[in-house]
Amino acid sequence: MLLEVRDLYVEFRTRDGVAKAVNGVSYSVDAGETLAVLGESGSGKSVTAQAVMGILDTPPGRVSGGEVLFRGRDLLALKEDARRTVRGAEMAMIFQDALSALNPVLTVGDQLGEMFVVHRGMSKKAARARAVELMDRVRIPAAAERVGQYPHQFSGGMRQRIMIAMAMALEPALIIADEPTTALDVTVQAQVMELLAELRRELGMGLILITHDLGVVADVADRIAVMYAGRIVETAPVHDIYKAPAHPYTRGLLDSIPRLDHKGRELYAIKGLPPNLTAIPPGCPFHPRCPRARDVCRTDLPPLYRVSQDRRSACHFWEETVDASSA
Repeated sequence: MLLEVRDLYVEFRTRDGVAKAVNGVSYSVDAGETLAVLGESGSGKSVTAQAVMGILDTPPGRVSGGEVLFRGRDLLALKEDARRTVRGAEMAMIFQDALSALNPVLTVGDQLGEMFVVHRGMSKKAARARAVELMDRVRIPAAAERVGQYPHQFSGGMRQRIMIAMAMALEPALIIADEPTTALDVTVQAQVMELLAELRRELGMGLILITHDLGVVADVADRIAVMYAGRIVETAPVHDIYKAPAHPYTRGLLDSIPRLDHKGRELYAIKGLPPNLTAIPPGCPFHPRCPRARDVCRTDLPPLYRVSQDRRSACHFWEETVDASSA
């Protein structure tokens, strides 16, 4: 197993109390596999990824429990110097907002080349040549001419390609892509996702794709983990999720996707709001918004029930949800 997250807890101390952002999350990803992590904003997707990468803002955040095993090593037990050698060289992250993530006063060539200077000991000239190669690899036109340009001189799609080039520069075993297609138009979204899938196949790397859009992951993910209120509420192979979800929240996310055969109908939206993470309700966190909630849902926190060999659902009545989805 390339990466295994075990029973991870992350909390933030705020003026209003302790926000429990991640509550016992466990998932894994192997080499050559794509795991999509889905959920609304505030569900804990990005915080989990930041804890895995070791870039959590501390304070106010802190990992309060769990393990993050990368190639058998618990990253949470490593000192910061050791974590830094893992980041970039063995695992890398593509951030949501490329313009904010890139340094505005350095050329893209300098930022790409820095990876090779720091981690590979290359000269600046050799590193610049590698930067041009990377830009060509992610299909940036006229790379040799544009390597000396600054981030603001590129379009949003091109900046995202530069972020992908930085992440794959040292050919890491794992890449975490945090909403890499946000704010891009549909055509560019498809191009970016196609590029990520191609690089994953070419390099044999593991990919964790964080998104709130089920439509984005349909063609690229192998497995999906759905998060709500800092917990994983369903995990399954991608085709099982689309065919018959086993949790009402997943069902709601699917029903929220616009469909061509529903032209003229009102778009479905899950009622209510996600819970306040400083005061998560007892029982199932989704019960205030769930159309199938019963008394047990309001009192007993559901475990991840085994639906099948490679599928789990944190719903007391997952059988009914599957049957309704299949109907």
